[in-house]
Amino acid sequence: MSRIKRKGSVMWGAVYFGTFIAVFFISVMMKLKTGPFHGKYTVDWNDRVGTVYTDLPYGDGDLNKFDLYVPAGHTKNSYGLIVYLHAGGFTSGDKSGDGNILKWLCAKGYVTAGVNYTLFTEETPTASVYSQTMDVKDAIPYVAAKAEQLGYKLDRMAIGGGSAGGTLALVYAYRDAGASSLPVKMVFEMVGPASFYYENWTNYGLDQNPEAAAKLFSAMSGTQLTPEMMLSQEYLEIVKPISADRWVNKNSVPALMAYGTHDKICPYLSVQPLIAALNKNNVPYDYFEFPHSGHGLQNDNKLYTQYMDKLEEYLMKYMN
Repeated sequence: MSRIKRKGSVMWGAVYFGTFIAVFFISVMMKLKTGPFHGKYTVDWNDRVGTVYTDLPYGDGDLNKFDLYVPAGHTKNSYGLIVYLHAGGFTSGDKSGDGNILKWLCAKGYVTAGVNYTLFTEETPTASVYSQTMDVKDAIPYVAAKAEQLGYKLDRMAIGGGSAGGTLALVYAYRDAGASSLPVKMVFEMVGPASFYYENWTNYGLDQNPEAAAKLFSAMSGTQLTPEMMLSQEYLEIVKPISADRWVNKNSVPALMAYGTHDKICPYLSVQPLIAALNKNNVPYDYFEFPHSGHGLQNDNKLYTQYMDKLEEYLMKYMN
């Protein structure tokens, strides 16, 4: 199948990607203003807690960089690594926006890293969800090598993310874990598109419009699709590399997930095939459904707290 060559055709998909951005940031700002957690999931960061090394390279691209957070002192023989991937609808965002959660996790004794990936923009129209998954895959060995260079021996890892970062985290955990330079123990994410079946993308009307579905999934997969391919199901093999549910097996890692039933950005139904795959293969998971929230999960604070508490349980169980 030929790669996308026409810039105009590729950028058509940006209309949908742009919607990810606008509503996501509105939802996040609403959550930040409510501040329901009173600092429970943050830390007063200083040199006694840890050190951050910023903009470390892992490739030749402008955005092939990561930030590394290491806990103060060297009190352990080995450490777990937690990678967190930023949100932004695959078209924007930056690792620096996740500083709070990365510092909080580092304060618990983990080495943590925020990883940038090449965004889908007018300057980089050939970037796609697929190329971004490959960026993340390429970055992990560099993250591990830098940590060990600083004296932190790593022997396990978890990966997480929000929105677009959640999708990339799921793909790494289920498609790439077998080839990871570190054993992957768990994945955690919020509101990341977890599968690519166009009939589930009802919030964009793709279930009723194969032409629009072909254009959007072309931009996401990095490969040209046609409406005929959507209707014949031929597209399923093309989007498999970015569909986390298609890679789950009996040896797959546990997952912690959260989705809002009123989400207009991430297709809410996209998580259902992943849940089915996890159930079929008896893979442990916890799924939080936010009945009053959209993409920012801003209207169910009690559930949000439960999700974060469950994350701490997962870290204790799978990363210690």
